[in-house]
Amino acid sequence: MSHDPTRLPDDLPAPADDGAADHLPGSRMPLLALPSTGGGQVRVDQVPAPFEYLVVYAYPRTGRPGAAAPPGWDDIPGARGCTPETCGFRDHADDLADAGAAVVGLSTQSTAYQQEAAERLGLPFPLLSDADLMLTRALDLPTFTTNLEDGSRPTLLKRLTLVIREGQVVHTFYPVFPPDGHAERVLEWLRRAG
Repeated sequence: MSHDPTRLPDDLPAPADDGAADHLPGSRMPLLALPSTGGGQVRVDQVPAPFEYLVVYAYPRTGRPGAAAPPGWDDIPGARGCTPETCGFRDHADDLADAGAAVVGLSTQSTAYQQEAAERLGLPFPLLSDADLMLTRALDLPTFTTNLEDGSRPTLLKRLTLVIREGQVVHTFYPVFPPDGHAERVLEWLRRAG
């Protein structure tokens, strides 16, 4: 059954705060560079000049228009909504920059898969691939697994956002719900923090 990944059903289950991100505020970011849809690699411990913050929003996986969602995807709390969340960050990219933040998206999908989404959605920021789970393991990020349409069962990131300043996580948004309004909440936090 195909679906439109840009639209959210009205009856999505909200994720509960399971405490899996409680350890993240105050954590130092590991000295890692991840493959980027912008080409090359991006350091996750460095805030690019001239910004004060790096916002890393992590999501399970983007869908493609007309492609079937994984079985039971809408029933997994917090799974559905990666494309609307990404579009929210895209639509608020200038506001976030004005508030002092650079933005990157993060998933465990390959850069090749992410590239399609970055181009289709016209993203002004890169998506980073943690397909090797280096950052996920280094920070012990919250994850889940599910069966995908190709029969694989990959490790996927639960939806969360890290706000990084001077190599340290200064704020964490977790759980994130609803995903389509999340960029606005991050923007509000940045404006209050500034």
